[in-house]
Amino acid sequence: MTAHSQTSEGCVLIVDDQEDIRETLREVIEIAGCRTLSAANGVEALALLEHHRPCLIVLDLLMPVMSGQEVLEVLRSRPEFASLPVVVSTSAPHLAPHGVPILPTPLAIATLWGWMKRTCRCAAEH
Repeated sequence: MTAHSQTSEGCVLIVDDQEDIRETLREVIEIAGCRTLSAANGVEALALLEHHRPCLIVLDLLMPVMSGQEVLEVLRSRPEFASLPVVVSTSAPHLAPHGVPILPTPLAIATLWGWMKRTCRCAAEH
């Protein structure tokens, strides 16, 4: 099995540079029945994706080191990542790329759970 084919079934990847937001998202996601991975920037997120295949990525757009927009460009350009479901978490929805689902901040818990139920078996069973 290659690194790209390993799965992290029932795992949501949280990518946000603010620790308090990552922690809040982690708590909300785990209440819904899924495990989490987290990254403080896009570089960390892409490194995690080399070994894990989350059922959903919750991606902040405005981060240092590597922005969410840059992460999306990499994900969409690489066949092994192109089909991963991504929802953008942002307080600036006008910056979100066209066609990418938006999770507005402050956190809309029902919206997040709805995305999880559509993409993650762990949330659908909970």
